[in-house]
Amino acid sequence: MLHELQTFKAEFFKALSNPLRIRILELLRDGDKYVHELQEHMGVDSAVVSQQLAILRNKNIVLGVKDGTKVMYSVKDPLLFDLLDVAKQIFNNSLNNTIQLLQDMNREED
Repeated sequence: MLHELQTFKAEFFKALSNPLRIRILELLRDGDKYVHELQEHMGVDSAVVSQQLAILRNKNIVLGVKDGTKVMYSVKDPLLFDLLDVAKQIFNNSLNNTIQLLQDMNREED
């Protein structure tokens, strides 16, 4: 069971490893969207958006619900947004540590 969980985590994070997919998820934080809405916000071709959504859909990260000829996308589990927030905090901590290191180095040079 532990191996299956580790494999799930690896595949899950692999699906999140693309900046365009992260951008899609951040846009979906504000509510469900159609492909053309995502495409307009991102400024990329709708085929690119559809390709990235297919990857997220295959990993059960987003859901697509048919609405006539269009598909409305949403995030399957809102806990994903907590994960993105934690990643942002880790980034900020790393950035702050780097800034502190540079300031310390500059003081040593003086």
